Amino acid sequence: MKIIIEGAGEVGSHLAKMLSNMGNDITVIDADEKKLSKLASMSDVSSIQGPSSTIKVLKEAGAGKADLFIAVNPFTSQGVNIVSALLAKKLGCRKVCARVDNEEFLTYENRYLFTEMGIDMMFHPEKIAADEIADLLKRTASTESMDFAKGKLQMAVFKLEEDSPLLDLNIMEFSAKIHSQNTQFRVVAITRDDQTLIPGPDTRFRYHDLVFIISTREGIRVIMDFLGKSNIEVNKMMIVGGGPIGEILANAMSKTIDEVKIIDPDLSRCEELRSRTASNVTVVHGDIRNSDVLIEENIKAMDAFVAVTGNDEENVLACVVARRFGVPRTIAEVENLEYISLAEQLGADSVINKKMITAGKIFKMTLSSKVHFVKSMAGTKAEVMEYIVSSGSRITTAPLKDLGFPENAIVGGVIRGKEAFIAVGNTRIEPYDRVAVFALPDAVKEVDRFFK
Repeated sequence: MKIIIEGAGEVGSHLAKMLSNMGNDITVIDADEKKLSKLASMSDVSSIQGPSSTIKVLKEAGAGKADLFIAVNPFTSQGVNIVSALLAKKLGCRKVCARVDNEEFLTYENRYLFTEMGIDMMFHPEKIAADEIADLLKRTASTESMDFAKGKLQMAVFKLEEDSPLLDLNIMEFSAKIHSQNTQFRVVAITRDDQTLIPGPDTRFRYHDLVFIISTREGIRVIMDFLGKSNIEVNKMMIVGGGPIGEILANAMSKTIDEVKIIDPDLSRCEELRSRTASNVTVVHGDIRNSDVLIEENIKAMDAFVAVTGNDEENVLACVVARRFGVPRTIAEVENLEYISLAEQLGADSVINKKMITAGKIFKMTLSSKVHFVKSMAGTKAEVMEYIVSSGSRITTAPLKDLGFPENAIVGGVIRGKEAFIAVGNTRIEPYDRVAVFALPDAVKEVDRFFK
């Protein structure tokens, strides 16, 4: 697939590396030659220096013959992204999407207007990240979670601490303990020492493993009980960092909980936030590197602590401090992929990476029309996908064990009508099933072929 990415910022660079590693033909446009050179040294991409909103540059990049154009420049007016995407579409690009920084663009009426104009998708990375954090605060027992078919199947991620009952058990032994309670579930992956593996029945759990489990709605509760996990009711929360993510999150959470407190070191930004947030959001001017500020703002009474300062190191250390003050749930924004596992080891219950979350939404546009959604989960390099099965697709031709399904992928569960169940070797997928798949990057394209 020929893909053009406009903007070599954090999100654009991450997309370029991810999509080029999957065999796509990538061209990146940016006005900054240093960024392009840095990106070219780390991935197999072509680059063009220049303003992307000019027809000359878009033609030079091959927009007229491209399959996908991604306008993701974060440093200029977001109108540039919209104009670039529209021009690329008019030149002949098959699909286009644009990054925006204004929630107003994402209302139903406005999205419909832009769709009519030719933009296939618009995305707001900071809002996507804030929404992800809000979802995590609803299910605090797991490191991360996601639903398939409105929760009929659920995936949860659990970090194994030193007191976990799973330690030293293998998959088969764990299954025996849970299946005695008539619970359907499957361990679809384990992340260990920065490597993600698809486990077999003899794979043993180890300390600090991240364990990805898919189960029915009822089964997740049984598994949580077995692991000694329970959801924490969040009524009071503290957010450090008053940037776009902090602002969007504060306004969202203020509708459902009693108290939200934002701390930011920039006085002018604090004054702006006071006029842009709900009445039950308290905005505090202060430097969170000074623990006295946190004590004065009653951090010990908080149910949740979220660090989204834009500085990875500050976010991780802030979560460590919050943990020491006894806050039961901590979430850090970490954009450096190399820091994610370190953040989880040091004290962050969950890690948010807006590049990965945004990439999943865009990555869907490179796959077949049968994929319902794609999500990149923190702590793993794998993709979680939900497919709607079409009649005649390869996945329906034989039981799963006889299909030659890629080794680095696993079908976790199936929703068939009102029924949800875990897939096993003898399971035969039928047309119109909704299927949850967990796949490592090198298997994604092959998996997609099974559903075409």
